[in-house]
Amino acid sequence: MPTPKHVSVGIDIGTYHIKVAVASPDPEGAAIKIIGKGYAESRGMRHGYIVNISDVTRSLKRALAQAEKTAGIEIKDAYVSIGGVGLESVKAIGSTIISRGDNLITDLDLEHALESTENAIPKPLIINRKVLARIPTASKIDGKEILGRPIGMKGVKFETEVLFVTCFEQHYNDLIEAVEDAGIRVIDVLAAPLAASVVTLTKAQKIAGCVLANIGSETVSIVVFENDIPISLKVFPIGSGAITNDIALGLQIPLEDAEQLKRGGIITADFSRKNLSDIVTARMKDIFGLINAHLKEIHKEGLLPAGIIITGGGSGITTIEDLAKATLRLPSQIASLYFNSSNYIQDSSWAVGFGLCRIGLENNHTPTSNSFKEMSLGMMEWVKKFLP
Repeated sequence: MPTPKHVSVGIDIGTYHIKVAVASPDPEGAAIKIIGKGYAESRGMRHGYIVNISDVTRSLKRALAQAEKTAGIEIKDAYVSIGGVGLESVKAIGSTIISRGDNLITDLDLEHALESTENAIPKPLIINRKVLARIPTASKIDGKEILGRPIGMKGVKFETEVLFVTCFEQHYNDLIEAVEDAGIRVIDVLAAPLAASVVTLTKAQKIAGCVLANIGSETVSIVVFENDIPISLKVFPIGSGAITNDIALGLQIPLEDAEQLKRGGIITADFSRKNLSDIVTARMKDIFGLINAHLKEIHKEGLLPAGIIITGGGSGITTIEDLAKATLRLPSQIASLYFNSSNYIQDSSWAVGFGLCRIGLENNHTPTSNSFKEMSLGMMEWVKKFLP
């Protein structure tokens, strides 16, 4: 028996925690209603990818059992996120000559253009990698940029620029195996930053331009939006765990106490608060420096009016908003989880799981045709249905 059609399940397998979220439509008007949650400490993970499949499966089973108990259902299938250092994006441009004699652009022309973009990706950037999403970012007809869908327009040559989101194929296969070994059918696999953006960003933020930064234990993932479209995605192999380690070493205290201090907790220990602030500030500047370098690389440094929105377990670090604002010279805020314009919560560590649930409910639990990869140029219309 599959999971009930009116229920959607999202599985977020992170380095520090595995989170399972269960949601159903909210009769009171919000997009989704969370009816169950389960989480467990991750085992067998490193920098967001799996190093021991059986350990991950055991951890996932514990999280699933908790989610099933709170939701009062049996979970059989789910949407799953993938993150980690293997997740990247690359842009490519392709073109095609319009096939019809009357120069009317058809779906077939779009498919041909999309195929040419994938062929245009430099081979070293695609070898051993799986395409998770193909997101059109710009289109031209006879050299002139157009907005919206080109179907039905006329021209001789159609060009398109596409953002490809990819992961290591081995990481993808290991993830599928770990989840299936737990008895769960994988409906689809989505890039974690894109899933989180569904419930953390408003339409106004995405149109103006913003960067969503998910600060995890061992990785920081970012996705940059402009004109309501994701234009870049990147994962850095550093996370909030590095800050905990720095505090433990710098103040000579146990890791558990260092974690509490990082989050603003008060413990009985003889330490200098200035030293603590210096340690946290130094590492956070490193992290935001990496983000700023990427924004500079894509020519968006200091040019995102909606600023940086911070989510993930590391978003609870004290003074993180001020540090982000000072380093990036952008507006900064901690993410809230938006379910509609008037319904939101502030526990952003569940952003990926809740985002997967929302996508699942909009999909009515029907698997996408050959997943995100095969949704061609209509994919953005499909994604936009879930964006606030």
